[in-house]
Amino acid sequence: MTRKIVIVGGVAGGASAAARLRRLNEQDEIRMFERGGHISFANCGLPYYIGDTITSRERLLLQTPQAMKNRFGIDVHIRTEVTAIDRERKVVRTEQLDTREVVEYSYDVLILSPGAKPIVPDLPGIAEANNLFTLRNMADTDRMKAFVQERNPKHATIMGGGFIGVEMAENLRHLGVAVTLIDRNEQVLGALDPEMTRPVERHMELKGIELELGETVEAIRNNGSLVKLASGREFATDMIVLAIGVQPESQLAAMAGLEQGVRGSIRVNEHLRTSDPSIYAVGDAIEVMHKVLGMETVVPLAWEANRQGRLAADHISGLKSSYTGAYGTAIVKLFDLTAAVTGANEKMLRKLGVRYEAVHTHPSSHAGYYPGASPIAMKLLFEPETGRILGAQAVGADGADKRIDVIATAMRGGLTVHDLADLELAYAPPYSSAKDPVNMLGYVASNVLDGLVTTMQWHEVDAYVNGGGLLIDVRDPIEREMGFIPGSTNIPLNDLRSRLHDIPKDAPIVVSCQVGQRGYVAARLLSQHGYQVRNVDGGYKTYAAMFGGTAAKPTPPPAAANSAVQSAVHAATHEQAAAQEATTPEPVRITVDACGLQCPGPIMKVYETMNTLSDGDLLEVKASDFGFAADIAKWSEKSGHTLESLDTAGGVISAVVRKGQQLPSLSGNAAAKEGTTMVVFSGDLDKAIASFIIASGAAAMGKKVTMFFTFWGLNILRKPDGPAVKKSAIERMFGMMMPKGTKALPMSKMNMGGLGPRMIRYVMKSKNVESLESLMAGAIRSGVHIVACTMSMDIMGIKKEELIDGIDYAGVASYLGDAEDAGVNLFI
Repeated sequence: MTRKIVIVGGVAGGASAAARLRRLNEQDEIRMFERGGHISFANCGLPYYIGDTITSRERLLLQTPQAMKNRFGIDVHIRTEVTAIDRERKVVRTEQLDTREVVEYSYDVLILSPGAKPIVPDLPGIAEANNLFTLRNMADTDRMKAFVQERNPKHATIMGGGFIGVEMAENLRHLGVAVTLIDRNEQVLGALDPEMTRPVERHMELKGIELELGETVEAIRNNGSLVKLASGREFATDMIVLAIGVQPESQLAAMAGLEQGVRGSIRVNEHLRTSDPSIYAVGDAIEVMHKVLGMETVVPLAWEANRQGRLAADHISGLKSSYTGAYGTAIVKLFDLTAAVTGANEKMLRKLGVRYEAVHTHPSSHAGYYPGASPIAMKLLFEPETGRILGAQAVGADGADKRIDVIATAMRGGLTVHDLADLELAYAPPYSSAKDPVNMLGYVASNVLDGLVTTMQWHEVDAYVNGGGLLIDVRDPIEREMGFIPGSTNIPLNDLRSRLHDIPKDAPIVVSCQVGQRGYVAARLLSQHGYQVRNVDGGYKTYAAMFGGTAAKPTPPPAAANSAVQSAVHAATHEQAAAQEATTPEPVRITVDACGLQCPGPIMKVYETMNTLSDGDLLEVKASDFGFAADIAKWSEKSGHTLESLDTAGGVISAVVRKGQQLPSLSGNAAAKEGTTMVVFSGDLDKAIASFIIASGAAAMGKKVTMFFTFWGLNILRKPDGPAVKKSAIERMFGMMMPKGTKALPMSKMNMGGLGPRMIRYVMKSKNVESLESLMAGAIRSGVHIVACTMSMDIMGIKKEELIDGIDYAGVASYLGDAEDAGVNLFI
């Protein structure tokens, strides 16, 4: 039996349904009506065509009416609008938009795929704006593309910071257009939580996009050339792009009396049937079930529309099929960053009163020792009772896409956070780590679920500290130079056991580190000593995303070259620069690659190289951690240098620093008051490493540093193959019993007959942390003053010939002289 099937709307849902129907049944008469001029095009690629990333318009056109006719035998009517549905007679009324011819067609089955239309707010002056654009179809695209090419706008205003808004911002910046993006929310990308979007927002600012968040447009004036905000600010603009959201285009269904759902959508059942059994609906216009929250919603995404079109065709053809809902998995590229999300976000869960736990991690995209590794900020939400995954988010330069895809697949399969730790994922150094970031999320969430640790979220920290709570920062002191949680107390993790007497047990405490891992170790240690302790989830890095300093922003291009004064200033500046170049030697420019290095490696490299440069020379440093943008800005400011530029390309931070008039002095009274002195008494490997990390970091900040090695600490300075020297019997016995040089040093804990030191060296190497020998050499190059205690040398029978080169020899009086004027004195 031949059926008459009419499809209203093409693109994703309608075109997919049509092709699937024909593959399943050769006899059906299939007719499609499309109001626009194209039945199937890549609407997700439209912003990239406008920004010239996609240069060929034809590549956006996926199917033509003639091709559909030739391959599938489908009768396609473009520029033909279905204006009414007569459900009793089972006919649709159509109007050809060019000829205005009205024709009726009968149907046995009707599929509605009308899509969604951009929301246009009712604002004063918006109707008179002749430079205002929306982006839904090829006609919109052609109009905007022609405007950009012909009018050469200098400034664009984008209303809305969702996926389309940020994509348009990126692509207009690619064309050199200055962009102001406005959103009524306090963040962009509302599908993500605010702490996850802060890196995105700073990246946008770094690329010259001006953000007006928590702001609305009050009026548009002068035919669209002037925008007035609710705050009272006014600014000129050359074009306006509306991207504040879409709404289901369901008027046709409503006029036909079909049941409606949320936000005016078309209500369907699991088979995608409407309230009329003969009518199906798919795509952006329909109501769907949120698979996590169990509530009705609208999910206008391309994958959903394609899948729904296929499933509707299957059910029409008698196959078993059903559509059970959506997770809302989505992804967006923004310059060098990628942001991805699946499932519910924390804002939704909190609003609906759903119980949940959240964990944050900051793993590398692949093995740190393989070039190009960059961090991914990840967030996982799950049920505290069952471990059911509720949602996940990821932001990073590389690898965010596949991690969210894995978690979305796990959610579809009903896996829990425990199962994430068990997933066997492909591993090789260029692609991942032996413990993939998804596995790490599973481990961290499992620790919370199993009661091994209790966490504190970033938004709870300030209230806790302001209320008098004790927050212990277990990072090394050098890391605090780049920022710390106000009110926190620093006790490095390696010192925690020996400092337990300093930590009160009469009240709960909180610990924090950089990303949460060392905080977890500290929390486990303290809890087993009887403390009530919580760990700041995601560490300082997550906290700083919301409350840390912002990166330096380059000046965006001017909105318009509309001023004679601007031209005059530019000419005068050019003449002044030319005169200066005639008398000033060309500055030296040196590039340092710090990609893959962990703190304090990048800053140490910068400091050491700066020592070799002259005033006015330029140092370009590249690092793969996006947090380095804030670090280098702070370091430059504190060290008296000028951060000339800060940019990213291919997931790498590139900073150019001009050397100031002079490096901070490492001698003299001014520097001495800011100096650091330490007595290194211990001869343990882990304490030696900590000593030189602290010393190198302090030196990098321009401080005078003196390290006074005494008793067992002298073994750190011994040569492994020192010359034979004359000694007494007791001195020879001492020498045989003590380790000779850094390679023979034991661990303070877990030495395990020498296995512990080998393990820590292996881990340091795999994590791209410099070895003790490299740290010592770098400290000496940085001007750290290393002093061997002559009194201790005499007692222990150690001779000068046995110690490394580049050190001094003095007694305790010399050390005390330095210590008296130092701001920091340590005993290790």
